Amino acid sequence: MSLFIKKPLSQLLAQASDSSHGLKRTLSAGNLIALGIGAIIGAGLFVRTAAAAGEHAGPAVTLSFIFAAIGCAFAGLCYAEFASMIPVAGSAYTYAYVTMGEFVAWAIGWALVLEYALGAATVSIAWSEFLNKLLGGSIPYEWCHSPFQKALIGGEMHHGIMNAPALVVLLLLSLLLIKGTQESAIVNSIIVIIKVAIVVVFIWVGWEFINPANHSPYFIPADAKPALLPDGRYYSYESIWDHGLLGVIAGAGVVFFAFIGFDAISTAAQETKNPKRDMPIGILGSLVICTILYILFSYVLTGVAPYTDFMLQGKEASVAYAIDTYMHGYGWLSTMVSIAILAGFSSVILVMLMGQSRVFYSMSMDGLLPKVFAELHPTFRTPYKSNMLLFVFVGLIATLLPGDITGDLTSIGTLFAFVLVCLGILVMRKSDPTAERGFKTPWVPFVPIMGIVVCSTMIVGLDTITQIVAGGWLLIGIVIYFLYSKKNSVLRRK
Repeated sequence: MSLFIKKPLSQLLAQASDSSHGLKRTLSAGNLIALGIGAIIGAGLFVRTAAAAGEHAGPAVTLSFIFAAIGCAFAGLCYAEFASMIPVAGSAYTYAYVTMGEFVAWAIGWALVLEYALGAATVSIAWSEFLNKLLGGSIPYEWCHSPFQKALIGGEMHHGIMNAPALVVLLLLSLLLIKGTQESAIVNSIIVIIKVAIVVVFIWVGWEFINPANHSPYFIPADAKPALLPDGRYYSYESIWDHGLLGVIAGAGVVFFAFIGFDAISTAAQETKNPKRDMPIGILGSLVICTILYILFSYVLTGVAPYTDFMLQGKEASVAYAIDTYMHGYGWLSTMVSIAILAGFSSVILVMLMGQSRVFYSMSMDGLLPKVFAELHPTFRTPYKSNMLLFVFVGLIATLLPGDITGDLTSIGTLFAFVLVCLGILVMRKSDPTAERGFKTPWVPFVPIMGIVVCSTMIVGLDTITQIVAGGWLLIGIVIYFLYSKKNSVLRRK
């Protein structure tokens, strides 16, 4: 039987209509928008903005956000059509199963582990690091670092044992997901309200402190003076990718990672009350809201502080530095930004864990993974065993590995999913043009083709090591497919 056997659309729709035995439908359009914002607005807004401005785009980082948003919009429009047409859990994995067959579906489901599981582990490590900073470094080094890390502190060498705070936040959020999707959505909504409110306050208050001189010139000039780095060296802007319009494009590659997460909404399709109407609203609505906030935030941040300052005061410290240095009298806002960053980390972990468990749920229902991943809690009707196994897997990564796990692996899994979803729209319009669609991607084939081109370009632009590691991960997945999944496929047995 062909590797590319396709799952009939009618079978998926029948599965979606079985509300008595499947996942519990509790989410509204508002919940979905909040989930999207929860996944998108994380540390990326505070970290990536300063990095892109300081290294490549300068004040024109606002244009970088627009370019990145356009690329995400192409994919988002394709996701919206699929989510309204196939309202089941599984996201890009499920869409690929219908359009391109089982083997491609398995490959994309396996690649999504890089986005969701690895993403949750990486963010939980960052959550631990930032919590320790807020607490003034009061957590002992041994209990907030991996066994592979060591540091000379006070003349004495300290070795890490485990990253306990990362394990704690993963446990709490996993328990919340087991309790119920609605409860998780409520907590996420509260977090979203807090961090969006703080972002809006920064934009509102910071607008008065914008120095027009910081926005002139708008693009980094070719002869820009080098920026001072923390180690005393200087960062040169001579490269064509570090100034002018090409610098803006390079900056778009940096801030793209700040948009990752909106696709996780589609994994909750089977838990949405009216998915045909609400899924497109959730996907596109959250993307639009976050894009507007990103543009305004980056405009204010680069207006308050010169872009060269962000090379000296980077990462999470950049926004707090700008407030403390140039917005005198607003020290409280610096503290609020720190809280927003921690809240942002938390909601991103929550949505990533939910997305991964729903992808595994769908793969298990299809027989491509063991049945344990599809077992629902008798009361809460959530894939509780999947959540527990994911906690163990993600927790091991977060507590035992160093925090320098590259975020590019998360991105390459996401981009791969985007490419196949866009390709799936082209296939589905040909193979099943009469299928009922609650939302139709406009300007087909232009939109999906552009989505494929933009996302493929970003994949090619990633560093070679990331591509090799991602290729190795895919090979492991292929071995598992032929040893287990192909033999146990429900579709093939039928």
